[in-house]
Amino acid sequence: MSTSLTIRPEHPEDFPAIREVVVAAFESDFEGDLVERIRASDGYVPELSFVAEMDGEVVGHAMISRVGLVEGAARRMVHCLAPVAVAPGRQRSGVGERLVGDLMASADQRGVPLVTVEGSPAYYRRFGFVPAAEHGVRIDLPDWAPPEAAQVARLSSYYPELTGRVVYPAAFQEHRDE
Repeated sequence: MSTSLTIRPEHPEDFPAIREVVVAAFESDFEGDLVERIRASDGYVPELSFVAEMDGEVVGHAMISRVGLVEGAARRMVHCLAPVAVAPGRQRSGVGERLVGDLMASADQRGVPLVTVEGSPAYYRRFGFVPAAEHGVRIDLPDWAPPEAAQVARLSSYYPELTGRVVYPAAFQEHRDE
């Protein structure tokens, strides 16, 4: 078995394999549908949607898309890391870590100032994520998510005025209401 792992931006010909990986990783069509809704939305950033590939096979996918950040009359755009998926047979092998690490580095190089995530602090801490509330960012979590799942990563272009409540675009709403 090869250990050659390539992380790269997704291409349209990857879309069926990406859906397969995402659905298998989450054991649900909801996240696969979410990826497709994000791609069809204004929040989609093609350059920040990456695949992990081994031996020509897509084994992971992660994307960062735009979301709103509202504080009073101020509305700014920040970014959200979601979803992150690794094929079940490749989980706990470093694929996700490389995928997210490379994606976050690319976001930083592109001048993204702030990335939000809803996920495990134990996992996302290694990528610079900290509790969102520490930086004045509020994420209305679904009922199933514990409060500590609301996190942000401040990248090189961060500025302190990035505070407020995260407002997800319509692409996320159907998923969040489940």
